[in-house]
Amino acid sequence: MTIHWCGTGLSAIPGLRRLIENGRKVTVWNRTVKKAEEAVGDLTKDIRAFSLEALADALKPGDIAVSMLPGDLHVPVAKLCLENGAHFVSSSYIAPEMKALDGAFKEAGLACVNEIGLDPGIDHLMAHWLVADYRASDAYDASNKLSFISYCGGVPKIANPFRYKFSWSPLGVLKALRSPSKSIKDGAPFDVARPWDAISSYDAPLQQTESFEVYPNRDSLPFMEDYKFDPAWDVDLFVRGTLRLNGWADAWKDVFAEVETLEGETGDARLKEMSDQFWDENSYDDGEPDRVIMCVALKAEKDGADAYHKTYVMDAWGDGRGTAMARLVSTPVSLAIDMVLDGKAPAGVTAATADPALIDTWMGHVNELAQHVAVVDHTA
Repeated sequence: MTIHWCGTGLSAIPGLRRLIENGRKVTVWNRTVKKAEEAVGDLTKDIRAFSLEALADALKPGDIAVSMLPGDLHVPVAKLCLENGAHFVSSSYIAPEMKALDGAFKEAGLACVNEIGLDPGIDHLMAHWLVADYRASDAYDASNKLSFISYCGGVPKIANPFRYKFSWSPLGVLKALRSPSKSIKDGAPFDVARPWDAISSYDAPLQQTESFEVYPNRDSLPFMEDYKFDPAWDVDLFVRGTLRLNGWADAWKDVFAEVETLEGETGDARLKEMSDQFWDENSYDDGEPDRVIMCVALKAEKDGADAYHKTYVMDAWGDGRGTAMARLVSTPVSLAIDMVLDGKAPAGVTAATADPALIDTWMGHVNELAQHVAVVDHTA
């Protein structure tokens, strides 16, 4: 059984190296072979030039294809897996086109594991843990009023005037600024056209409380079902969002103003120009530490008082092992591959596991990858 790891970008390497060092049979695919050789050439010589055609020829029944490629290639690689009887793993969000493959993967008895990186990924593990912990607690009451938040952000550990640095192409960040979001606020749907229309302040309960700017991201609402929220629960707040350094909104106000005006092919060309400029001006220098903060919280109120309130927090930064972002994106992917190889992954299109034993195991790894991981009980 061969693991076909496709894509050796900045966020892929630690998990890939972990698999090879653990003796897994891995074929490494990348569009540029030389870049892959620079990343893992000291561990393996089985490095090939990626194309869908070449991958299709190499995939055998029972193999696993891992897509750390651009988003538009995940579904084509997953379809190759179906055609060749192979499993699929990716850290990315489940697109509707991927979800549509669920029946085919189930019928074939194949796993298609997604959303198992940092965000999405580790945040799902924390959310599943909190909901299970709440359901099992003495505070549980179906009539409680619930508030759920999940914030994650990669930020420079050493703040710069732009209040942000890029770990990979800024184009994805810029495109995300044009995306609407859906969440629940004050018990009602809260729809926002652009992130900067909903920036608020959040005090993160880290080792020392720190204030950040946060905003809703994408469509939070489907995750209520994913996290096993009972449809009858009284949900006052439910939001999955992005975390940024204080001052980010002010530093980016001119970016927001321009992004708002961009449309069509001309707008896409301008976004590419802006992306190239930001990469030149605000990418990380060699050895410069990045930082990743994640806070996932669940609060239940009864008669206006907190009956349950816990926050699962993580704080990590770049060190001698490399960047925090790369560790926290790719290592969970490698753990998902182990899960598939061990026969513990269900057939069909799935996201990060809700299995309590696996969550404990995986969060144990996260505890080693990050400098600070804790569950803060605000009612203690």
